[in-house]
Amino acid sequence: MKQELVSVLAGNAFAMGDAQGDMEAHPCAPIGLFSFDTRFLSRWILTVDGERLHSLSRDDLTYYETRYVLVPGAASHYVDADVSVIRHRSVGEAFHEQITVLNHSAEPADFIVRMEIGSDFADTAEIRHPAPRRPVATADSEQRELRIRYRRGRFTRETRVSSTAPVEVDQQGMTFRIRVDPNGAWHTELHVRMIIQGAGERDLRSDIEAHRQQVRRSMRDDLDRWLDQAPQLVAERQPLAAAYRQALTDLAALRYTPLAYAERVPVGGLPWAMTLYGRDALITCLETLPFTPELTPPTLRMLALAQGGQLDDYHDEEPGKILGELRYGEAAAFDEEPTALYYGAADTTPLFVVLLDEYERWSGDADLVRQLRHPARMALNWLTEYGDPYGDGYLRYQPRNTVNGLANQTWRNSPEAIVDRHGVEPPFPRATAELQGYAYDARIRGARLARECWDDPEYAERLEADAARLRERFNRDFWLPQRGYYALALTPDGEPVDALTSALGHLLWSGIVEPERADSLAAHLCGPDLFSGWGVRTYAEGQRPYNPVGAHLGAVWPSDNALVAAGLRRYGYDAEAARIAAGVLGVAETLGGSVPEVIAGYPRRVTKYPVQLPAAGRPQSWASGGLLMLVAVMLGLRPCGDNLLVDPAIPAGYGRIELLDVPGRWGRADSYGRERDSRRRLRAGTRDAA
Repeated sequence: MKQELVSVLAGNAFAMGDAQGDMEAHPCAPIGLFSFDTRFLSRWILTVDGERLHSLSRDDLTYYETRYVLVPGAASHYVDADVSVIRHRSVGEAFHEQITVLNHSAEPADFIVRMEIGSDFADTAEIRHPAPRRPVATADSEQRELRIRYRRGRFTRETRVSSTAPVEVDQQGMTFRIRVDPNGAWHTELHVRMIIQGAGERDLRSDIEAHRQQVRRSMRDDLDRWLDQAPQLVAERQPLAAAYRQALTDLAALRYTPLAYAERVPVGGLPWAMTLYGRDALITCLETLPFTPELTPPTLRMLALAQGGQLDDYHDEEPGKILGELRYGEAAAFDEEPTALYYGAADTTPLFVVLLDEYERWSGDADLVRQLRHPARMALNWLTEYGDPYGDGYLRYQPRNTVNGLANQTWRNSPEAIVDRHGVEPPFPRATAELQGYAYDARIRGARLARECWDDPEYAERLEADAARLRERFNRDFWLPQRGYYALALTPDGEPVDALTSALGHLLWSGIVEPERADSLAAHLCGPDLFSGWGVRTYAEGQRPYNPVGAHLGAVWPSDNALVAAGLRRYGYDAEAARIAAGVLGVAETLGGSVPEVIAGYPRRVTKYPVQLPAAGRPQSWASGGLLMLVAVMLGLRPCGDNLLVDPAIPAGYGRIELLDVPGRWGRADSYGRERDSRRRLRAGTRDAA
């Protein structure tokens, strides 16, 4: 695609089109109007007197709303155009477009305004090659409505387009024959409902007709409330304050309510991951606890509700396993893809326990911990019963679904991601290093919950003993003394996969690393092979598979770097953590707008500018959450009983940073820090909870 793509989004609904606002399906990008993994509009093209329109300007009002100012004809006609068009677009529970035609002449003018409308009801999984479908279009000029319906067995999706102005409706679109007074204006509003039909022909997305006129106002109120409830960042460095607000706004945009569920949880991100991913949601919540803790309880409850309860090879399901992906498209509905409820993730289950404990530390919400006792214990049991197929104490993964399941079931989930420094893939089942760190951390945290919230000291002692054995075994088997770092993984025979990767930072974050080895890890993480200047690469330079544009073979992920920086601070490497935070924040400040999911791993001294990858999502929940986590890392925020501990490590050039009204079990507390100021401050609950 050569043209700029422009999107509006809200939850998991989004519309993506060109710079003029037109949407025309293309195999290289998810263009159209989407919701719940189905494209409801694949053609949405506006013409005036048969001519396509060209953009004069665009105003992106907020994530769910944008405005285009357009004129017909070629660019040479702009200077004396007698007519211009304004398209005001928004998306919420439905898609809305207000069209205004302005007559700039001194005489009345007649125009034919046409909106071409079509839907292929493609599944997001098949955008490159949509399957042929035969939707039925019904035109109703009297009701000013075009209905396009697709049915396959129990799977029914429908697009309904209605107009507020008189219109001629046919099966391919709507035609308005209008007269506009001298220097006058004509308006219509087009409303697009995206219907997912359930039992009894009920719309599972709910009937929003009564809320049409309120949707934009209520979304503004919702965003204002979201931003008001989050801590206020006061920074001498203005680009940091702008990046912080943008990250909060992105997180607001990326909340949705799964069908048959009552609360909003984070989706992965635009455009390919507009649904619930267990890993992304858990890490996003871990990143944002000091800022938007309200994301966490519904996420934990939703994942507990969908927790695995049986052995199902096709969906990679096992009792106690936490969900990897939830989709609602046609391929999922008919099990052509295993994604209706897909459990092909080995890290979601320990991370579920990690988040549950970390949330209680911040919030003091022991009631939720008690409510989720059974799912948490099932998750901890899974680590041993199903996650350890060899019985040697290591968490391993091997896809049960060998047809279309994921091969790599960690966050490094691209097919070629797990390789040694020579490019050799280890056989299955694979025991990757960060999985052992997560499993260790989950057991330590599960033990605390068992002792303090579940009144089960015997279970706590058993978990602590298992954790101690895992730590001892891990530090013996994964350590590469000649290289001074831990292996990326172990083969089934116990041979180390000797690649140098950013997984070292995850190990520090988990606490599984022996303190005397942390010096070496910190040196590697901030050395030239891993640190690009913009952040830590997933895979170190100097190894045969290294590729700066390879997602997991050398690119830089803000979410990955947030955990790396947090791990360095955990072991006392404040300067190194600050350096990484400054690199990633530099990406956000340089690019402006939403922080991208991933950038290329080229050295900063070479490119001078963050190089974005074409397939990278933006915005992404765990990228935006990662930026917030880096602010917390710089300030050294962590709960300490009923107090907030603040231990700043601010990078050079950032001056003074204040984070006001940090929510937690202390109510609301303020934190602040200045560059080169690492004095520890303990601020008790200085303000009552709002």
